[in-house]
Amino acid sequence: MSQQTLDRADRAAHTAPEPGTARRRSPRVPRLPRPRVLLVAAVAWMLAAVFLLPYVEMVVTALRPADELRDAGYLPSAFAWGNFVDVWRESHLGDNLRVTLLVSAGSTLLVLLVAIPAAYYTARIRFRGRGLFLLLVLVTQMFQPTSLLVGLYREFYQLGMLNSVWTLILCNAAFNLAFAIWILTAYFSSIPEALEEAAMIDGLGRGGALLRVTLPLAMPGVVTAMIFTFIAAWNEFVMGLTLSTVPESQPLTVGINSFIGNYTVQWNYLFAGSVIAIVPVVILFALIERKVVSGLTAGSVK
Repeated sequence: MSQQTLDRADRAAHTAPEPGTARRRSPRVPRLPRPRVLLVAAVAWMLAAVFLLPYVEMVVTALRPADELRDAGYLPSAFAWGNFVDVWRESHLGDNLRVTLLVSAGSTLLVLLVAIPAAYYTARIRFRGRGLFLLLVLVTQMFQPTSLLVGLYREFYQLGMLNSVWTLILCNAAFNLAFAIWILTAYFSSIPEALEEAAMIDGLGRGGALLRVTLPLAMPGVVTAMIFTFIAAWNEFVMGLTLSTVPESQPLTVGINSFIGNYTVQWNYLFAGSVIAIVPVVILFALIERKVVSGLTAGSVK
């Protein structure tokens, strides 16, 4: 063996890592983002600021003292945190919030109880008149609640169900049922029937396959229908104003409207109530945002 070969082997032995130790890598230099990425990010932040600015203004006005409501400055001299306490104590906002929670949760539960079996049957069973049924479901979604208010008021008046939480639950569920059926039908159609057939071979019936196999896979679609029904019932105003005339039985949207008088508007209390009204929905949407996105895109890729 030549001397050159021995020298190379000796250098390799000295530079080789010891057994059991990891090889150290040189630190990677972070790459700067490309101009196109920076431009897209800047535009996205600008759009986000434009959409968030009204909410910032709402929070600032809710914390503004009454004697500074017409001042030119953007920020008040001192934040009046007592506005939230006053609006809670001096109005029926607590009762309104309770009614809205009951109506939103009750109508959402009722919609899911009806829409899940209806959408599953429509997606799995090719019955006669299936296309007409889906068309009728779509047509009912086109009806505006305001066009039916007179008839709804007379009907519930004769039944003695005005100023009732159950009345608002039934009305909100009826007007949001069509959308839930459409969303869930698309999602059930995207789930292979072979999974249910395998479950039924193992001894499950049609209902058991739905509950234990299909429904867990369709949970993003169920969550999408749930969140949209909940938000629609939470923000509903016209039916609550017409079918509830007692302040304690009115939903939150109608209760907030009471701060708008004939001659004056209590802007600080109005915006304080609005902040209280949007916080629960924002928290709920932030918790399940990923499932909502996947539910909306269901059926778009085959």
